[in-house]
Amino acid sequence: MIQSSSRLWLNAILFDGLNTAAEPMAVAVQQGRIAWLKPMSELNTDDQSGFECIDAQGALMTPGLIDCHTHLVFGGNRAGEFEARLEGKSYEEIARAGGGIISTVRATRAATEDELFESAKPRLQALMADGATTVEIKSGYGLDLDNELKMLRVARRLGRELPVRVVTTLLGAHALPPEYKDDADGYIELVCNQMIPAAAAEGLADAVDVFCENIAFSVAQCERVYTAAKAHGLAIKGHTEQLSNLGGSAAAARAGALSVDHIEYLDEDGVKALAEAGTVATLLPGAFFILRETRVPPIELLRRYRVPMALATDANPGTSPIFSLKLMLNMACTLFRLTPIEALRGVTAHGARALGLQAEVGRIAPGLQADFCLWDTTNPAELAYSVGLPRLVQRIVSGELA
Repeated sequence: MIQSSSRLWLNAILFDGLNTAAEPMAVAVQQGRIAWLKPMSELNTDDQSGFECIDAQGALMTPGLIDCHTHLVFGGNRAGEFEARLEGKSYEEIARAGGGIISTVRATRAATEDELFESAKPRLQALMADGATTVEIKSGYGLDLDNELKMLRVARRLGRELPVRVVTTLLGAHALPPEYKDDADGYIELVCNQMIPAAAAEGLADAVDVFCENIAFSVAQCERVYTAAKAHGLAIKGHTEQLSNLGGSAAAARAGALSVDHIEYLDEDGVKALAEAGTVATLLPGAFFILRETRVPPIELLRRYRVPMALATDANPGTSPIFSLKLMLNMACTLFRLTPIEALRGVTAHGARALGLQAEVGRIAPGLQADFCLWDTTNPAELAYSVGLPRLVQRIVSGELA
């Protein structure tokens, strides 16, 4: 990285995380934070004194992209299952044959921390090459105390060793492990009484997530997890309403969740609950695409109630083996009918809110961290419109060229 305490970007077409500026802008950075913004028409010579000046030459500047929902750390892969589904086998048949999430659990438990780090690193680097400056990484493939903590340690290490912000989430309540096959309440007790306290004590988790679904955990069980998380000072999130409407989103919102994610089966009462609580709705079009789902999230209801919509890859080995936020922008527009600006807000300002980081990242505004990207276009819609073109010119993390 180039080390410099003061930089001034000139002639940028600015999308600040919510809106596009009406004219080219100058963006000043000092000590890793955005110091001030000014239209180029108002800039004078004194404003440039003491800065290393960088001419953006009319390139689009956006906040650094935020992937607020990933499962990047895992062992093995499930390409064989992908092939089997295309040959006509059901998910249930694959699971009975030893596949599904439990196959990933076996591979993750068998892997060392170094092996998990080396396999996750290129996945994270792919997101970074797509403009990501903040990435959330969940556990959830260990499903016992030692292996859940192992996954979180790997995620923390990724954030230390690569120029990207990594936020970690304990997803112990992701699925029922084989050793608790007929004892879901007993496993939830383990999550609440051992996993959450240990992750909090070691500083390994920023939040706690749950999978609220008929094939996972009930609303009541999830509420126990939320109570334990809050008792240890951890934020909460939820995988909710992906396959059915159990009321999990409303329960998460009542508990103060930062976000609820998937939400294909969310109804109007659930949307109202999100609006009242200020909970973000996170859309995951990658899983929708891979699973060939047909039930679309209630976009019009979310708009009507002004619920912020975040957007993420859900990068994982089974249902969304996709490591591109720009592809998510396109999918959100084509599959869910978001506008390009709504999609871009979803991976900037609203993605930050889904992680509770809106006071730090997700916007280009004075006082926030200087995390942003320059793109080889002048039109924000271009980022969602085209797929595969390497439009990233610069990726800046805390004011440093990464």
